[in-house]
Amino acid sequence: MPSWYLIRKSGNFTETGARHGIPAAAARLMVNRGIDTDEKIEKYLHGSLKDMHDPGLMKDMDGACRFIAAAVTEGKKIRVIGDYDIDGVTSTAILVKGLRALGADVSAAIPHRIKDGYGMNARLIEEAKRDRVEVILTCDNGISARAEAELAAKYGISLVITDHHEVPYEETPSGRRYLLPGALYIVDPKQEDCTYPFKDICGGMIAFKFISYLYDNALAGNRFANVYENSQFREELMQLAALATVGDIMPLIDENRIILKEALKCMQSTPAPGLNELIDVNGIDRADLNAFQLGFVIGPCINAAGRLDSADKALLLFLEDNKDEAMRKAGELKEYNVSRKTMTEAAVNAALDIAENEGYDKDRVLVIFIPDCHESVAGIVAGRLRERFSKPVFVLTRAESGLKGSGRSIPAYNMYAEMTKISEIFTKYGGHEQAAGFSIEEKDLDTMRRRLNENCTLTEEDLKGKLMIDMELPLSYADERLLDALKLMEPFGGGNDRPVFARRGLELRGIRIMGAKKNCAKLKVSDNGTEHEIMLFKGLDLFNELMEKKYGVDVLTDSGSGKIFRPGLVFNAAYTAAYNVFRGEKKIQLTVEDFF
Repeated sequence: MPSWYLIRKSGNFTETGARHGIPAAAARLMVNRGIDTDEKIEKYLHGSLKDMHDPGLMKDMDGACRFIAAAVTEGKKIRVIGDYDIDGVTSTAILVKGLRALGADVSAAIPHRIKDGYGMNARLIEEAKRDRVEVILTCDNGISARAEAELAAKYGISLVITDHHEVPYEETPSGRRYLLPGALYIVDPKQEDCTYPFKDICGGMIAFKFISYLYDNALAGNRFANVYENSQFREELMQLAALATVGDIMPLIDENRIILKEALKCMQSTPAPGLNELIDVNGIDRADLNAFQLGFVIGPCINAAGRLDSADKALLLFLEDNKDEAMRKAGELKEYNVSRKTMTEAAVNAALDIAENEGYDKDRVLVIFIPDCHESVAGIVAGRLRERFSKPVFVLTRAESGLKGSGRSIPAYNMYAEMTKISEIFTKYGGHEQAAGFSIEEKDLDTMRRRLNENCTLTEEDLKGKLMIDMELPLSYADERLLDALKLMEPFGGGNDRPVFARRGLELRGIRIMGAKKNCAKLKVSDNGTEHEIMLFKGLDLFNELMEKKYGVDVLTDSGSGKIFRPGLVFNAAYTAAYNVFRGEKKIQLTVEDFF
């Protein structure tokens, strides 16, 4: 169970709310999150695309766009090389669509997850040479491709890199030395000397900014410039960038929040081709489309293609102009995701058995080897184990050459930095603070596990995690007025989480077990004499254990219409509040996030 931290920031919230035309509760929640000046509040509430940062502030953006503009004008063969996840697929689609609208001779290549691994590789360079490609433009990869950059240069292929991942480095006696690939231009805000003011953007956002700058600046006055004045075309690319932002779990602050907020409006009326069909095949009501559905319904369908077959199938969906064909492709992606779910459940169960039976769950950093796990789901399994154990997790499986794996981390553990400390044992690795992919020889597995744990400085408090409580709030205060105020803070997601409230001393009155797996419940509770219903979607077993530990094994009796608790049983709950729309009826739903 995480430690609870109640955010306590002072201020005249009534006055602040009045100045901005919002309820005091909303003002308090914003101030608690550091949105504590009139300027910040106005940008948070009313920020638009005009408030996004100038792409030209990014190092090499101007030179890269002018080079690509010249290549288009000269009719050079351009190949976009992306990656096989949501961010890689959507950023590739943005660049290809943007360049095709100019009449560019452009094609795309996405590495195969199993055959190639992450990012640009020698096979793709060789393929580009065979196809007489003159310019390679990367997206969502390339910053660590030094060997591939050398090979491209050997073949006379011009290389332009756009990426958002951490720049590889090595520690030397004189300090950190960054290891940049030899490209004509590198557009990556993570570069040490890049002055772009907001670093936490994904590959899709950089691709969107690249095309925007290309049209608005490098092609200013050009006969093609008016193409981008078509607002619908710009909106289509913006929607893909927003989907990438959610899919790559970027913090929903600053311009990430702005683009998602604006894109969701467009998705409700004129969804981008490809995205439109994915919304339909998944039965999503456009009026209620939100960040959660993008990240956990739409996104997995895109990822599933790259996991089980080829990410080209997802890319082709976003480049498809025929609606019937697009619908067929979207249905195929959905079926891939159904299969992926089945594989994932089997792999998670195998990983849990290994972790618990072999004692690895006692380590502060979990390194789990599942020999027969499909390597495409290793990252998902790592994420599930991270949620279960609240620790950084690396999951490896046997590949054609050695072992391949993925890692998922907790906020207190910089995964990329920790891997860099032992970089010599990896044959290939990359990523960022919270996620990574890598390859390693099987003989080095135990060494990896041992050294990661020897270097680990996580404390017990770090491993417990933190749950930030926005406000202590009686359940009756979670009413329509509050929820209407919360609507002003949407979209919610990482970096802008749905507010969490706390209430102590809730008295249990009844429970109804729900769900196909009987692993969630509707609790009937009393708060100061008023009855409420509150949902428990996770941790039902732990909740029952808590009640039995505190009050004994005979806490429940059968009333004939459900289970009821013995009078006097109380617990403390952290909860969220939201509207739930079911069959056209809108109700307030309270959900338990944690308890003790």
